[in-house]
Amino acid sequence: MPTKTTDSTITRGRAPAPPKRQGKARLKPAGLGWILPAFVLSVGVIYFCIGYSGLLSTQENRGGTSGGTFIGADNYTNALTNPLFWGAIKHTVVFFVLVSIVQISMGIVFAAMLHSKVRLAVVYKVIIFLPVVIAPAIMSPVHRRVFATDGPLNWILEHIGLEALSQSWLAQTSTSLLVVIGVQIWSSIGFAFILFYASMGQIEPEIIEAARIDGASNLRVLWSLVIPSTRGTIFALLVLNVISSLKLFDYPYLLTRGGPVYTSDFLGTYIHREAVALTNLGYAAALAMLLLVLAIGASILTNLRARER
Repeated sequence: MPTKTTDSTITRGRAPAPPKRQGKARLKPAGLGWILPAFVLSVGVIYFCIGYSGLLSTQENRGGTSGGTFIGADNYTNALTNPLFWGAIKHTVVFFVLVSIVQISMGIVFAAMLHSKVRLAVVYKVIIFLPVVIAPAIMSPVHRRVFATDGPLNWILEHIGLEALSQSWLAQTSTSLLVVIGVQIWSSIGFAFILFYASMGQIEPEIIEAARIDGASNLRVLWSLVIPSTRGTIFALLVLNVISSLKLFDYPYLLTRGGPVYTSDFLGTYIHREAVALTNLGYAAALAMLLLVLAIGASILTNLRARER
């Protein structure tokens, strides 16, 4: 006699079907309320300012309340044919190369030294890292005094028999850029040291011990094991240096105002001078847009390089 099939027998072993909803389900993105303030800030402030700067860059605007006169791409043409713009680009490239070389090399050396058994290592770490946390506005008057004609640096040179090297460091076209670069290295080398110190801490001690057992010297271990292990940190520092070079303003402005004769001028000081001192807002906006293009281009290149790695 056939048995009656029940619903429990048919659906046994299968998950129950979800209940049908009446009407169309409304899409409610999860977390929209959390990202909405940041989204409004980005679109309403940052991107609006970029768009307004782009509009202003097409005008001849001297800061008047009546607005500017549309001149198309003349501001961009003037910028690209202006030797001051290309001089600022050249100083930016020189700054990036010299700062990166010294910062990375000294950061690796300091980190390797303090990873060995050194007495008072904590004191040395504080001394190396301290310049990073001091504001440029505080240290710039000190640096101006150190590099003055009658400052401590020239006094030391004169008393150790090197008076021929004594000079006006900030007032000479041949040394003003080097002073800015040197001060920036002094203020940022502690940051590189911290990154390399943390990166070297991830290296397995057994690998170092095995290399020493095989007869590798300290220099060989540093070159063949430590530096390849910190390759990611080196790349990250290069990216950060590109960013800091493009937006550099504080030390050049506070130390030399971009002088003498624009020999320590950077894009930041150049834009500030055109916008504030000369009230040439349209031209300054064009310079800012060119700086934005350079920053985007550098970001794309570094991201492509990171993907290749």
